[in-house]
Amino acid sequence: MFHKVLVANRGEIAVRVMRACEELGIRTVAVYSEADKHAGHVRYADEAYNVGPARAADSYLDQEAVLEAARKADADAIHPGYGFMAENAAFAERVEAGDLTWIGPPSAAMERLGEKTKARSVMANAGVPVVPGTDPVDDPSAVEAFADEHGYPIAIKAEGGGGGRGMKVVEAPDEIEKRLAAAKREGEAYFDNDSVYLERFLDAPRHIEVQIIADHHGNVRHLGERDCSLQRRHQKIIEEGPSPALSDDLRERIGAAAREGIADTDYTNAGTVEFLVQDGEFYFLEVNTRIQVEHPVTEWITGIDIVKSQVRVAAGEEIGFEQEAVEIDGHAVEFRINAENAADDFAPATGRLDTYDPPGGIGVRVDDAVRQGDDIGGDYDSMIAKLIVHAGDREECLARSERALREFDIEGIHTVVPFHRLMLTDERFTAGTHTTNYLDQDLDPGRIDRAVERWGPDEETDGNENGHEDGDVTEREFTVEVNGKRFEVNLEERGAPEIPTGGGSGGDRMERPDAATADDGGEKAVAGDGERIEAEMQGTVLSVEVTAGDEVAAGDVVLVLEAMKMENDIVAESGGTVSEVLVSEGESVDMGDPMLVLE
Repeated sequence: MFHKVLVANRGEIAVRVMRACEELGIRTVAVYSEADKHAGHVRYADEAYNVGPARAADSYLDQEAVLEAARKADADAIHPGYGFMAENAAFAERVEAGDLTWIGPPSAAMERLGEKTKARSVMANAGVPVVPGTDPVDDPSAVEAFADEHGYPIAIKAEGGGGGRGMKVVEAPDEIEKRLAAAKREGEAYFDNDSVYLERFLDAPRHIEVQIIADHHGNVRHLGERDCSLQRRHQKIIEEGPSPALSDDLRERIGAAAREGIADTDYTNAGTVEFLVQDGEFYFLEVNTRIQVEHPVTEWITGIDIVKSQVRVAAGEEIGFEQEAVEIDGHAVEFRINAENAADDFAPATGRLDTYDPPGGIGVRVDDAVRQGDDIGGDYDSMIAKLIVHAGDREECLARSERALREFDIEGIHTVVPFHRLMLTDERFTAGTHTTNYLDQDLDPGRIDRAVERWGPDEETDGNENGHEDGDVTEREFTVEVNGKRFEVNLEERGAPEIPTGGGSGGDRMERPDAATADDGGEKAVAGDGERIEAEMQGTVLSVEVTAGDEVAAGDVVLVLEAMKMENDIVAESGGTVSEVLVSEGESVDMGDPMLVLE
């Protein structure tokens, strides 16, 4: 068994992996960006190393920095969690080539199954049904040709994608060029791979996935399925297991297909085989060559610790149970607690956790890495915690979930807790008849607005990053770094006034003034009587769709802003002429920064 594992990730999944390691008697190493120096996973680890600057998710993608941290720490294994480099076959190969063990599938298997078109071929050869699709495409004409054969809608999907990232749906010919460019851009940004392919887009499927564990001794086990059909913008938000939509026969066929498909690939460690189910038939979608966000659902209903299984398999141990021994006990549901305002099209939210008091009680699990007083910025994914609830059957599980969500007290920022509470009163969801397009196409947005108004934060007092009431608890943490390694040199101090920071938003980024600088060095005032389009969240400008002098109509997209790993179209509320463009591609903005002026 390993003596020290470096976790190449952040947030709740890093803490989840560290807890499993601790129970196995393994010491843990964290890596962190400048923005994360006080983060929960850093606090939890036995030791921690700085691998990069403040505003960049790229810190966690710096392969050499992560490997150097592992060498400094004298770690003997790396666990990648999910996201970042978890499905990066090139990084896994570098780990394998050195003196470290990769706690994940072999790089060769990741190469075959991590790229979606290769995975489709592997599964088709194993006799698993696949959705009609293509090899990688690069030209709009290829999309047009596929549409001529299969019709609309079409899904353009990033080869290295997952979790809805790098997926764009084309409904009509005039959308092809824009959606193709956006899918390629997201694939490059999130997976360092701008290759995309096409699939027929099923209009009302269920999203079903099967958890797999395989060892180095030829054993492959599946741990039942999860239903991930409740999604917004192709991203999962509530997952459950077992699926309320599968017959016993279909459940058995899907589990067998996943197990047999993986058995033909020399795959080891944990993975997930995902399917779409429609009209009683199932189709292979993709393989996620890593642990999944929703793995706790399977842990609840099988009693199997999947992360410990990953570590043991990587250490060469054999799976200690037969397929027939895997039993499904009761029902479990996972609620992703995202920092988002569901009433504002699930826009990312930032601020301070003035109150953070998660629920407890029988059958309730919370995976998180935050605590009261933490700041939630826009540098990373919007998920701050996961609430997982288990009970003897689905009806009891939903009732227990309602209780747990009612207990989950979060103040200071918007979260999706009001949306989750709404879903537990929703007839389609409680009946288990929802499909992947239910939220985007069928649910009345007014119901979400009313739920947020009823159960969301008080706008008078919450959502303020900087305001503090008299008597607030103020946290002081003192740390030093020596050769890039973090050391705690003092205990926390509470009850004292906050330490002044000198103003500004922190870091080395300058605030943008309310006036734009003209080419001659003078200042040009922003038009006061035009429509001033401001950033509604902290983020990065991915693209500017207009230039000064352009005419735009109400509803036209003028900018694309990335925040918390989500692309957000910024639209003009009214028509007019673009008089000023105050930002450029790649520029960072804070909430309230002026970006564009219309006259």
